[in-house]
Amino acid sequence: MTVLITGGAGYIGSQMVNELHDAGERVVVLDNLSTGHRWAVPASVPLIVGETGDQPLVSKLIREHDVSEIIHFAASIVVPDSVRDPLGYYRNNTANSRALIECAVKSGIRRFIFSSTAAVYGNPATIPVPENAPTQPISPYGWSKLMTEIMLGDAGRAHGLNHVILRYFNVAGADPKNRTGQSSPAATHLIKVAAEAALGLRPKLQVFGTDYPTPDGTCIRDYIHVSDLTRAHSDALRYLRDGGSPLTLNCGYGHGFSVLEVIDTVRRICGADFKVEMAPRREGDPAQIVAASERARAELGWQPRFDDLSVIVGHALAWERELMSRRRSAPVSRAADGRA
Repeated sequence: MTVLITGGAGYIGSQMVNELHDAGERVVVLDNLSTGHRWAVPASVPLIVGETGDQPLVSKLIREHDVSEIIHFAASIVVPDSVRDPLGYYRNNTANSRALIECAVKSGIRRFIFSSTAAVYGNPATIPVPENAPTQPISPYGWSKLMTEIMLGDAGRAHGLNHVILRYFNVAGADPKNRTGQSSPAATHLIKVAAEAALGLRPKLQVFGTDYPTPDGTCIRDYIHVSDLTRAHSDALRYLRDGGSPLTLNCGYGHGFSVLEVIDTVRRICGADFKVEMAPRREGDPAQIVAASERARAELGWQPRFDDLSVIVGHALAWERELMSRRRSAPVSRAADGRA
């Protein structure tokens, strides 16, 4: 049995690959490397470069690697970009997911884990937001993920494709062993951007909106450590292998921090100040979104280990310093490793 991880060279996917690989699981990665990196995948794990929408390639991969489960991370994820390029998001996130689900059904796959998002809730009326809250996305990104959730549910009922849908809140931090982390130079994740600013890699950090109906006027988010998130996927995989029925679950800690609180924490942990510029709101950003995550704990036995903003920021800063070190030694690394 082999687990296929789409987007396995990316931020969250590579953490998942390492976790399963460490546990002795057989893993194969499919990634188009648009935002992922070859070096993020362990050398002993097969990496196939391609699209999830390429059905002949996916079918061949499933057959040749004896794939028994799929964990689907591959997606475009930047909310403002989805507003500017909605059709690109519907192609990459929705159309490609439909093609992947069809390949899974035709290949006899019976276990599927889908990486969804809290963006399906839009501006929720209830905080913390439960899984049965109305799904009212306010961005093409959120709609693209919700459409995939709907397709997966329908495929499950029609074809016996058992699945777990995990709705992520704000993923942050890095591998505690400092092997992988958020590495995209164009990343928009607040904690990464703040860490880069604190280390002098960005001239400033912009705060988008200071007039939200929150205590300090800035958006509030539920930040979940990437390692705790991938642990939830491992728990979901075990749940499905034990015969569990389809589930849709939130992945968050149940409490949030404002943008200004995150900035203060980064300044404190790093011991450095940086320029912060106030800017207008961005389209598609909800004021506040925090997870009700009791169901994930109850159904999967999920037990987070890094529910501490200071720890999350500390791991993010450690990863940024690792990236700085890698950039300084890049010419030597490329000569030594053909996968880089």
